[in-house]
Amino acid sequence: MDITLSLFAFVLSILGIIGCIVPALPGVALSYAGLLCAYFTSYSQMSAPALWLWLGVTVAVSIADYFLPAWMTRRFGGSRAGAIGATVGVFAGFFLFPPVGILLGPFLGAVLGELLNDRRDVPKAFLIGFGSFLSFIVGTGIKIAASVGMLIHVTADTWPALKDWFTATF
Repeated sequence: MDITLSLFAFVLSILGIIGCIVPALPGVALSYAGLLCAYFTSYSQMSAPALWLWLGVTVAVSIADYFLPAWMTRRFGGSRAGAIGATVGVFAGFFLFPPVGILLGPFLGAVLGELLNDRRDVPKAFLIGFGSFLSFIVGTGIKIAASVGMLIHVTADTWPALKDWFTATF
């Protein structure tokens, strides 16, 4: 059972990193699930406070990722239409033009949303689109940093036992 949990820990941690980029997967939550799998092995040296700390990081990053696009769009002078356009752009870009659409979708969505709201100010729409793109990059970077940190913690906790299992088995 320990080997199965360890393998699930690694798979979930790697899926978590992928999920930080792909909007359809809850990246940081998957990484935390991997951390939990590692914690429940019999040879885990992970402490409960570390688990609570990572839970706090997971919740904080998830909340920040939810509010960051709207906040950045507003900071760049955007309207509600720009924030909605950026959100629609993320998903449309992912499904219509992967992988480039994931990067350009928020920008184009915010620009189109702002232009639908006010067609007279094209430079402002592009500035707001840049703010939306920047929020996507910052949010993705924060999520990747948290998920990689959890993968490192999983690796440090489970690697010695897995290494012993691989050498004994093969």
